[in-house]
Amino acid sequence: MPPTKNRQWLLAERPIDRPVKLTDFKLGESPIPEPKDGEFVIRVIYSSLAPVMRFYMLDGAGIEKPLEIGEVMRGRGVGQIVASRNSIFKEGEIVQGKMGWQEYAVSDGSPYWMMYKVHQRLVPVSTALGILGMTGFTAYFGLFDIGKPKPTDTVLVSGAAGGVGSSVAQLAKTVGCYVVGIAGSDEKCKLLTEKLGYDAAINYKTEDIPARMDALCPKGIDVFFDNVGGPILDAALARINKYARVVSCGGISQYIAGSNEPYPLKNAYKIGRLNALLQGFLIYDYEPRFAEAEVAMAQWVKEGKLTYQEDVLDGFERMPEALIRLYEGKNRGKQLVRVSKDPF
Repeated sequence: MPPTKNRQWLLAERPIDRPVKLTDFKLGESPIPEPKDGEFVIRVIYSSLAPVMRFYMLDGAGIEKPLEIGEVMRGRGVGQIVASRNSIFKEGEIVQGKMGWQEYAVSDGSPYWMMYKVHQRLVPVSTALGILGMTGFTAYFGLFDIGKPKPTDTVLVSGAAGGVGSSVAQLAKTVGCYVVGIAGSDEKCKLLTEKLGYDAAINYKTEDIPARMDALCPKGIDVFFDNVGGPILDAALARINKYARVVSCGGISQYIAGSNEPYPLKNAYKIGRLNALLQGFLIYDYEPRFAEAEVAMAQWVKEGKLTYQEDVLDGFERMPEALIRLYEGKNRGKQLVRVSKDPF
């Protein structure tokens, strides 16, 4: 008998001035939605987890309406359309977009949902959330449009074993760069150099970061792709070259500790002194070019030039655990939850 209930994770408490914990979420359920005119219903296959979700719980991250207590947690997913009354989105198609923390989602395909058909399908379909989704697109546009790597450049990446960082080195290698990654364990550093294309790696928990930067980047840093912020960003700024490009992609070290008292950057003056660039970006600003990134990266994967790392937990009930893993640095690559059976 087909299921009739839609399990959902709801916001139960806001993590104000503290890390996210399991009790911030409550498991609920509702009837599986029926599509109205113009709508379609999606069975979620994989859900994506990202550090920004803590801000969804607090204030909407400045880009969304703040979540209310009792509302379904926000998040992107990939799934299969199981019922449709929409002329564009057909039953059986695979889509990725805003689906929330639930087993079934309903959408009308309007811009708010950022719903995209998956055209460059790879197996497993989880790649539509990672290497061929917003995570991969973030690495692609952040590196190529802001970092503008050139052959022989030295590229340094923080949070290098995460979803975005795990793609940056391989993309930089397509240009001919020398790439160093920073991660939080010997296991992750081994992953960087043996699978993900990094020439060298720094364990920020056990090594002297400035000394290792000096040793591994003796010619200075031309591109710094930063996912961490804080002291690591400051150490990298002290070693940038003239006309360096600093890509500010994230600042997970500051998401809790820096909420009330941001880390003071002593070396920010280097940006002006060296005619360097420090720039943040919002991936959705690149929406008109998503197809460009999807096609290019799918081709590199097929050619064996680009591999990817996914950290998949099985079972919808593990959604809160998966999010908390990000803040504890336990994930190895893109953090996902398999919500239902992958049909491919």
